[in-house]
Amino acid sequence: MIKVNRYRCGYCGACVSVCPKDALDLVETYIEVGDNCSNCGICTKVCPMGALELVEDEERV
Repeated sequence: MIKVNRYRCGYCGACVSVCPKDALDLVETYIEVGDNCSNCGICTKVCPMGALELVEDEERV
């Protein structure tokens, strides 16, 4: 799952534009991750602020 650090996020929308599943939305002052996220991690690689992190789903561990 994608974890968003709201304190680091600069709300630039770079992650939103590269998401192949359209799972990310820029909502006012934060990024919202939708249920259709495939955990591909592309957004974590393009974030200039390092605000996105791919973490294992704790329910599956």
